[in-house]
Amino acid sequence: MARRAPFQILVLPFRRTAPGRIEFAVLRRADDANWQGVAGGGHVGESVVQAARREALEEAGVPPTASLYRLKTQDTVPVNCFTASAEWPPDTYVIPQHFLACDLTGMDIVLSGEHTEVRWEGFDEAVELLRYDSNKNALWELAERLRRDDLPDPCGDA
Repeated sequence: MARRAPFQILVLPFRRTAPGRIEFAVLRRADDANWQGVAGGGHVGESVVQAARREALEEAGVPPTASLYRLKTQDTVPVNCFTASAEWPPDTYVIPQHFLACDLTGMDIVLSGEHTEVRWEGFDEAVELLRYDSNKNALWELAERLRRDDLPDPCGDA
């Protein structure tokens, strides 16, 4: 089994449903019933983008061909949230969380056992469902970028 690297990713799926209409996917976690995007940890040797693609495929059935975009939102998560932290250096107190967006226009989400439900919502409804402020901030950035037609270039595989 792959060893957990000390970083976290969160992927926010979106789709265009009509001209000017964007919906965002929020997923309900099976373990704590909180709503969020696709979240998970990197494996040792994986890049942020590789981890995001793997987690998106594992948790939501997102094909590797889907466009993925790095967002500027940044956050950290306390290590006491992760059992793998026992393997990390003792002076590791927080790990970085990287935020990305994924264009699923014309595609479906296929949930894994990590989630019980997915909802496609407009920004106002989606942000109300999200528990964590960092997720809300990243969703706001994504919505603004889409409104301004200012997504960054899609990520490569590195």
